Amino acid sequence: MPLCTLHLLSLHTTTPSPISAFLSALKATNLKPLVISRVIRWIILPKELSTESLLARNIHWDLLLILPSTDALPSSLQSLVQHDWTVTAGIPSRLLKDFSTKNNQLLHPAPESVPQLTGALKNPKVAQSAQNLELSPELQAWVQSFYNGSSAAGRGAVSMLNLLSFKPGLKGSYLKYGAAFASDVGSKRGGNAKLVGTVVDVAGKKKEGDGGWDEIALAHYPSILHFADMLGGRDYQEANSKWRVPALKDTFILCTSEIAVEEMLQGKQSKL
Repeated sequence: MPLCTLHLLSLHTTTPSPISAFLSALKATNLKPLVISRVIRWIILPKELSTESLLARNIHWDLLLILPSTDALPSSLQSLVQHDWTVTAGIPSRLLKDFSTKNNQLLHPAPESVPQLTGALKNPKVAQSAQNLELSPELQAWVQSFYNGSSAAGRGAVSMLNLLSFKPGLKGSYLKYGAAFASDVGSKRGGNAKLVGTVVDVAGKKKEGDGGWDEIALAHYPSILHFADMLGGRDYQEANSKWRVPALKDTFILCTSEIAVEEMLQGKQSKL
């Protein structure tokens, strides 16, 4: 499988308009990212793995950059980056083939192709916390605020970055969850696992059966409401509690917006 590198970037705040400056510098390079997305917020925090790097230093993450290579970032970009957390993963060639075209179709679909909400948000299944990928009151309130905000990104597609660590012998349980997501509970809300890969390296350290991160997944949803509709659905939560939750040793989910980056590239300031 081709190796790709995921960069989670925190930019120097001393740089004027740091995200715009990075995007301009990126455009001047020869890099052709698979994904360039603005980090919006944590949905699920890691409990054990990479917490020092991701959480303990109170880092504000700005951008998710996924590149189809293992090359280091050029110096023109590195000078703008304060923190860079990297994951190298093998991604199947079938997912990478014509990815740019397929991804653009996901981000900018024909309106009639976008699934309607199922109605789960009218009487959602609610939990105290979102840590098990459930709809909490806090998350529900944020979803509405984000969707109703002034930025078009709030009403556009979102890309959820998932890092996964499986309990010994339970990856098969997660695969059953993935099958249910792809065939029904996720797909009927427009959910699409557009990039999935096997982790081989985290932050420059080769994975050698250390019980660390096992897989990455970048999941697409037509809007944050479609994501919330899924979390609030009893059909989804049945699959989640039966197969996903028992299989995971640790995980995190980070909500990002490729639409927000497109807005900035078009000269529109995205207020998120």
